[in-house]
Amino acid sequence: MRKVLVAGTWDIIHPGHIALLSKAKEIGQVVVIVARDSTVKRIKGREPIIPEDQRLMVIRNLKQVDEALLGYEGEDLMRIVLNIKPDIILLGPNQPTSEDEIRKRLDQEGLKHIQIIRLHELYEEYKFCSTSAIIEEILRRYCQRLIDQKLSRL
Repeated sequence: MRKVLVAGTWDIIHPGHIALLSKAKEIGQVVVIVARDSTVKRIKGREPIIPEDQRLMVIRNLKQVDEALLGYEGEDLMRIVLNIKPDIILLGPNQPTSEDEIRKRLDQEGLKHIQIIRLHELYEEYKFCSTSAIIEEILRRYCQRLIDQKLSRL
């Protein structure tokens, strides 16, 4: 069975995450890397909402996931790939990682056999299929509630 490596923040689990992991499961054995809090902060410019240990626990308990691990501090992709030895690296449609850069680094390490697959279409079957959309909705509702409370006191 082919080993499929999927990495990400996995901050607030939503249908887009489930669709990505389901696609990975169709391909083979799914190994998920959960980004460290420090890596999320460096890449996204913000701390994750959910701490890394909790994100890892949630991911480990999804039926599509065969194995889940925390990434390394500094998120050294090649170190992860060398340890896991995947057949495929599966990228989500909105992951900022460059396929060309990954391929270049894989080739430098003699890992030409590893296939890189990027899903190109965003999963949008439901209203809240991204963490940012969920956060925006929470903030919108919270702010509206505050406004309503203020108005009711007038």
